[in-house]
Amino acid sequence: MKIATAAYPLDWLDSWTHYEDKLSKWVSEAADGGAELLVFPEYGAMELATLDGADIAGNLEASIQAVSDKMEDAAQLHLKLAAEHNVHILGASAPVHAGFTRPVNRAEFYSPQGKRAHQDKQIMTMFERDPWDIAPGGPLKIFETALGKIAVLICYDSEYPLLARALSEADMILVPSCTEALAGYWRVRIGAMSRALEQQCVTVMSSVVGSAAWSEAVDEGCGMGGVFGPPDTGFPSTGVIAEGTLNQPGWTFAEVDLQAVQNVRSAGVVRNKTHWDEQDSRLQNLVNHNLL
Repeated sequence: MKIATAAYPLDWLDSWTHYEDKLSKWVSEAADGGAELLVFPEYGAMELATLDGADIAGNLEASIQAVSDKMEDAAQLHLKLAAEHNVHILGASAPVHAGFTRPVNRAEFYSPQGKRAHQDKQIMTMFERDPWDIAPGGPLKIFETALGKIAVLICYDSEYPLLARALSEADMILVPSCTEALAGYWRVRIGAMSRALEQQCVTVMSSVVGSAAWSEAVDEGCGMGGVFGPPDTGFPSTGVIAEGTLNQPGWTFAEVDLQAVQNVRSAGVVRNKTHWDEQDSRLQNLVNHNLL
């Protein structure tokens, strides 16, 4: 299949039509490039807060409500575009009120057949904890799709190997991210590449890029699109299937054969996924030696 993963700039939106036009253009460009799966980044939906004006967009709590209120309309637009272009879309995540004690960071997944599902972020960053007070949401999921078994680890979640281990039957893990500095981008990228190595799968990273000075939450974005695999049989020796240009908006495209995932898991030079459980017995024999 062909994947398109976004380096996505947040815009000041003058109207809902402005947003419709922007998203339609992005989806159309990816589909015209042959992509069957489109991946947008974490908190890319925060630009919807600008529709309520500068005071709302610049207020951490008020911007949550403003974006959350618009996500059902955004979902309908994504479903329309997915059907129109015959693509699967992981939409940009958003803080939403979803029946938990506090808002959760949720990414919606849309199929061309009109179906939708979502993945909530599991582990919050320091900023999400305080001052923003975003909460962990529902459980991890594996989505059965016509393209294969696909899972999602939102940004910081990709830095935790046990979360990816719970998704070990997935062929592909999508990693939408929002990082304000180069160090943050590389933390998530290293996480995404590590998860591809450990579970012998494909990981797909998308990023928010550029300045959004109107928001305290997403004021700066640093990153690029990237598609990674295990550096083993059937994959590039670097583990990098494709990568974009740092902080340059646009799509990064990659051709991926998910049969290669099954092949490397069964016949790779190493078998990280298969041998994972051998760690448990070795940890039981841990010994501390005092060499002082």
